[in-house]
Amino acid sequence: MLKVFRLFVAGSLVMGVVGVACVAYVLYHFGRDLPAYDHLKTYEPPVTTRVYASDGRLMAEYAIEKRIYLPIEAIPERLRNAFLSAEDKSFYSHPGIDVQGLVRAVITNLRNVNTGRRPVGASTITQQVAKNFLLSNEVSIERKIKEALLAFRIEQAFTKDHILELYMNEIYLGHQSYGVGAAALNYFNKSVDELTIAEAAYLAAVPKAPNNYHPVRNPDAAYGRRDWVIGRMLEDGHITPAEAAQARSEAIQMRRRDETQAVYGAGFFAEEIRRTLATQYGEDALYKGGLAVRSTLDPALQTIAGKVLRDGLIAYDRRHGWRGPVATIPVSEATDAWRQDLAGIARPAGTPETWTLAVALGVDARSVRLGFVDGRTGTMAFDTMTWARPWREDQRVGAAPRSAGDVLSPGDVVLVEAVDADGDPLPPTPVASDGGGEGQETDATPPATFALRQLPDIEGALVAIDPRTGRVLAMMGGFSAERSEFNRATQALRQPGSSFKPFVYMAALENDYTPASIILDAPFVYDQGPGMPKWKPKNYSHRFYGPSTLRMGVEKSRNLMTVRLAQAVGMENVADVAERFGVVDDMPEYLAASLGSIETTVLDLTTAYARIVNGGKDIQATLIDRIQDRHGRTVYRHDARACEVCQQVQWAAQPVPFVPDDRSQVTDPLTAYQMVSILQGVVQRGTGGRVGAALRRPLAGKTGTSNDSFDTWFVGFSPDLAVGVFVGFDEPRTLGGREAGSTAAAPIFRDFMLAALADTPARPFPVPPGIQFITVDRHTGQRASGGGDVIAEAFKPGEGPVRNPVVLDGSAHGAHYGFPSTAGVGVVPMPSGVYGYGSSATPAIGSGPVGGGQVGTAPPPPPSGGGAPQAGGLY
Repeated sequence: MLKVFRLFVAGSLVMGVVGVACVAYVLYHFGRDLPAYDHLKTYEPPVTTRVYASDGRLMAEYAIEKRIYLPIEAIPERLRNAFLSAEDKSFYSHPGIDVQGLVRAVITNLRNVNTGRRPVGASTITQQVAKNFLLSNEVSIERKIKEALLAFRIEQAFTKDHILELYMNEIYLGHQSYGVGAAALNYFNKSVDELTIAEAAYLAAVPKAPNNYHPVRNPDAAYGRRDWVIGRMLEDGHITPAEAAQARSEAIQMRRRDETQAVYGAGFFAEEIRRTLATQYGEDALYKGGLAVRSTLDPALQTIAGKVLRDGLIAYDRRHGWRGPVATIPVSEATDAWRQDLAGIARPAGTPETWTLAVALGVDARSVRLGFVDGRTGTMAFDTMTWARPWREDQRVGAAPRSAGDVLSPGDVVLVEAVDADGDPLPPTPVASDGGGEGQETDATPPATFALRQLPDIEGALVAIDPRTGRVLAMMGGFSAERSEFNRATQALRQPGSSFKPFVYMAALENDYTPASIILDAPFVYDQGPGMPKWKPKNYSHRFYGPSTLRMGVEKSRNLMTVRLAQAVGMENVADVAERFGVVDDMPEYLAASLGSIETTVLDLTTAYARIVNGGKDIQATLIDRIQDRHGRTVYRHDARACEVCQQVQWAAQPVPFVPDDRSQVTDPLTAYQMVSILQGVVQRGTGGRVGAALRRPLAGKTGTSNDSFDTWFVGFSPDLAVGVFVGFDEPRTLGGREAGSTAAAPIFRDFMLAALADTPARPFPVPPGIQFITVDRHTGQRASGGGDVIAEAFKPGEGPVRNPVVLDGSAHGAHYGFPSTAGVGVVPMPSGVYGYGSSATPAIGSGPVGGGQVGTAPPPPPSGGGAPQAGGLY
């Protein structure tokens, strides 16, 4: 017996040594190539980059993994306890692995060897951290051993709170949510501290199998798993029986997260910021860096911009006819098989939310009976279709329809909008959340009367800028970012046409011309060189108006005056002004460029106009005010001026901080103001008169129309807001023979300003020191004592109206005001008696000087009605 005992002891010792040796070998074998875990101490997971509007509203998010990283202190105890009860109730007491749980898992797996079931684990939260951060999801003994070894080491290196923080921020919880912060928002539209016990328990129930516990798709499994977690929380003493009962009685009610692009039409703005961030900081910083970007966008102005641009493009499109139905399907009064065909037709991208697809089931002379995919029917009166003339080439239209049958036929699928008895659009039908993020109609009575709609194929852009700072307050790059992400405000290079003219005239104002200088408006022929045809620019009206003031050249957008002035001033000076103001980077110095044949963007041209109204100060347009990294450190600020006292948050009667204005001057403030005054005349008396008549407050601006009306513009400003509007086709073609900047773009500018400035008091443009106002005749530029058509003209010190002005012919470069040219007629004096100059008698041609200087050929009389019609352009 003793011998047997000795043998048993010896065998046990041998087996123990062998076991220890085996364990030591396993530890050595699997431990020698374990991944390093030191980086967990400073681990920074991919975090969502967020873009905010100027009012703090969330506009957009960019992420590979949508995550909000929360320190453990920011995670409420209720939510922590839910995860501990569900995943690892002994987390704060075990050394990294749960031995009892491991034994239970081994027994369970042995029982399930021949069942084909997936092996169960007994992973602690520490082991899950090791797996999620350092290992793969491979199901193997080797991975489990490495996981356990890493868990021991992690427990020795880090605190329990740090491990739990890593786990709750890294874990995937379904619904595109990484970490509890993102899950609380995406499931319940709440921050973690707002979650109820039931909601916290549901989130803790999800990690086991997120797709299996969706409360809409798998409600029984979701409720069962959540209630199990509630029971575990009760068993562990984290909640009371009453709290448990209350939590079990709550429905799992998912709430649609607040729209990130809650600002109407902010898609173009957000996408421009995304491209900027990717260029400046790289893709990793954009999608993983957790940047907090405070944009310059003003949600109220952006909403206005989106609406007025869309309305303006639709209005243009309706003027140019009906291009036909979206599709055609077979219909029959005896069956509703058309519903399936209609359901198969995709809603056109960019369709406004209040428009819907319908099929014409029946057509008579005065109405159309419509069918909708849900089986509803409605009526569309012929009165809502009278605009639908057939479209013709070059934006012409055919005859007006005389009945509904001239527009539609049975089976035509069209876009329609619900309207009231007066034909005005109804608001969108209310929707309610089904808990899963999808909308469904309420029990509201659906409308039955509709109007015909058509998506425009014209495009456009609108930019609104604060002229003092360069902050872009609103931007629309097209009809819809859904239809096309191409941003016509920043990416499209288009010809500005006559909206470029102010920079030609500013070059003249910088070179001793005044707003009252006289320029000849008469035929102009330019020899382009051997083998080249002669260039013969024309006015938009195809008429000539004789000697006119420099101011009149801008107000009435006179092409011939502009070309003469550019020739006299020199295109090198015009190019210098255009480049200083940022219209173009490198302007060609050919004469046709003075009429806007160059290419620029809406953002650049609007910024250039902003530099005019701000007194000639240089500003840089920006869509971003500030960028902070994931730790809250500011890495970019648009306004980089230092102001330490500005950081004080409490006021103790200290003086207002002085922040120096370090902006450089791109032109003299007096020159800038003279152009502001002239551009005011454009909206008061010139090509932008419809804008001025509608707003009746201090405004200034300029129309622009390129050759054959390919590009139409209106760019202008109030003292505090600069706005540019462009309308044109993406592949340049004519907008139609009757379209110009004043008809296509100016109404959009007008409507934007009407809404944007509605609640702001009108104030005049600030006048810089040194400007002298002298009353002059608007047509002649001569000093006037009052009465008649007079204005208060702005002059620089030492300037003023000239009693006997000479007329700039400008037929040769160097024909500056007051200095005769050596070629052609050159500079000619104003003939006495023409347009009210001098005496009433017109001297005979060649009769000698009148009032000094040479007498030129008398120009034709001006047309009745006070001058040229709407905007000038390129010809």
